[in-house]
Amino acid sequence: MSDHHTPLEHLIRRAQNAFLGLAIGDALGATTEFLTPSEIKFRHKIHRRMIGGGWLNLKPGQVTDDTEMSLCIARAIDEASGWHLHGIAEHFAGWLRSKPIDVGATCRRGISDFIMKGQTEKAYSDWDGGNGAAMRMLPVALFTLGDEALLEQYSIQQAHLTHNHPLSDAGCIAVGKLVQQALQGDDRPKLHATVRQLCAEHPKFHCKHYRGLASAYVVETLQTVFHYFFSTGDFEECLIGVVNQGGDADTTGAIVGMIAGAFYADKPWPRNWLKKLNPKVKTEVTALAERLVRLSPLGKRLQAAEG
Repeated sequence: MSDHHTPLEHLIRRAQNAFLGLAIGDALGATTEFLTPSEIKFRHKIHRRMIGGGWLNLKPGQVTDDTEMSLCIARAIDEASGWHLHGIAEHFAGWLRSKPIDVGATCRRGISDFIMKGQTEKAYSDWDGGNGAAMRMLPVALFTLGDEALLEQYSIQQAHLTHNHPLSDAGCIAVGKLVQQALQGDDRPKLHATVRQLCAEHPKFHCKHYRGLASAYVVETLQTVFHYFFSTGDFEECLIGVVNQGGDADTTGAIVGMIAGAFYADKPWPRNWLKKLNPKVKTEVTALAERLVRLSPLGKRLQAAEG
């Protein structure tokens, strides 16, 4: 840590890079979403530039539901200066009414249930094992920094607005823990221990021999994230590996982007990615990341210590 940065300032910068990493991973991965690795190779050789396009015909640097739903959670927490599940649901509802360019079927059903019935917790469903709750975990991880019990409680609450399945719950909590560890400067072995714990408690996540599947099934999503995070050495290499795997590439990119964004916050990133990212998104995620950290238990302790 630089001498002229306080611990709080350093934490805020890491949080900002985590939110930027999510948005970059989302925008970069959207180009290759639903493609196979061989199709990506044929079209792009190696996809590494923020060019938009893809099945949604996006503008370069445009984000999708991964970033937009994360922003809904972050805005709701910021407006309430605390956790407000109904407020999060209201933001989701407003977002859905705005006719977003992309929304997953499970998320759409859950939000529609809130709009029509006021329901803030879906009943369990065998079909809710997707990645739509894990992809929006970053604001929860930032806001609960310093309180693991709150992380687990709020992770499941926000997940159950749209997804109620034990694998989704476990995936959300694991992603939140990994982000928090990276934010606080934990090394790779400590992050790997969190993944091993997840696999011990839920063996389906086991990924010793990665099979190359990157679907929207939360198990395969996180197997892809873990494989590339732990087998690469910097933010750029990690993200390029993930998005060239195809499948649900905007979401695998978003999740690995938030973890790697925090982990590699002190190292240089490709300038082109930050330059191309939608400027309004860049400005908002940077501001909200700071405010969520300041609202967190750890942020409040650091502020008190600084007087």
